[in-house]
Amino acid sequence: MTNDLERIKAEIADSFDEELEMQLEEDRLDELVSEGLAPTGAMLDRKVYFRELFRLQHELVRLQDWIQYKKLKVVVLFEGRDSAGKGGVIKRVTQRLNPRICRVVALPAPSERERHQWYFQRYVQHLPTAGEMVLFDRSWYNRAGVERVMGFCTPDELEEFFRSVPDFEHMLVRSGIILIKYWFSITDEEQEFRFRMRIEDPLKQWKLSPMDMESRVHWEDYTRAKEDMLARTHTETAPWWVVQAVDKKRARLNCITHLLGQIPYESVPKSDIILPERVRNSDYSRHPVPPELYVPELY
Repeated sequence: MTNDLERIKAEIADSFDEELEMQLEEDRLDELVSEGLAPTGAMLDRKVYFRELFRLQHELVRLQDWIQYKKLKVVVLFEGRDSAGKGGVIKRVTQRLNPRICRVVALPAPSERERHQWYFQRYVQHLPTAGEMVLFDRSWYNRAGVERVMGFCTPDELEEFFRSVPDFEHMLVRSGIILIKYWFSITDEEQEFRFRMRIEDPLKQWKLSPMDMESRVHWEDYTRAKEDMLARTHTETAPWWVVQAVDKKRARLNCITHLLGQIPYESVPKSDIILPERVRNSDYSRHPVPPELYVPELY
């Protein structure tokens, strides 16, 4: 019982930390630590976590600048079971980056038209051009996972996918795309715990779908599908990388660190930024804004 309470506290603390991550900078973090307002957690010391996260996010900004400077094309796939923590890592990767350079693709279920296209067609249109990094929150590997387990594709379609995907990814790499594939691994117990936390938290219930609930029934089917997928699509050209994701904070730090190590980068030369003087024209007079246009100041 005590262990369950500690896990629940850690989960709640992690939710609060998401807000802190958006607002804190290193100097302010040091102040909070010295004031005793950044307590340590049971899984990973929060001071260590924040320090490393900010350091890694600074490196991600340098990587982003390098990608733009060198006109690189980067694709990162995030796959794993429901509630495995993919979204949390993606959020930390993109948190301080330029959305025009680093963008996230999270496609809904295919439309009727898309179901009759070449399978990879709906994904190809989202691939990066020079100077971009695209993060796929689930990707073409839906066919090897949810579509296979839930019967949304035929055995022949699945087999054709396994025959085609190594060639497809090889073509992407030959075209100059840097392709990185992550699988987030969690235990049966941890997934159940995270689902129960979402059920109890009205701010997170939107994350639960009927498909998520069904995934609990098909845990072993998903396991077999994952094992088959890794065995048949792990290639020298496009290898899989497995992230141990039971500890969400460690998973974020480990994945970001690994991602940074996949693309050699350097500091980009930059010219000094000079703020120009404000131009004032004697013939300009600012017009008053009608009071009814203002948002009521309730706070």
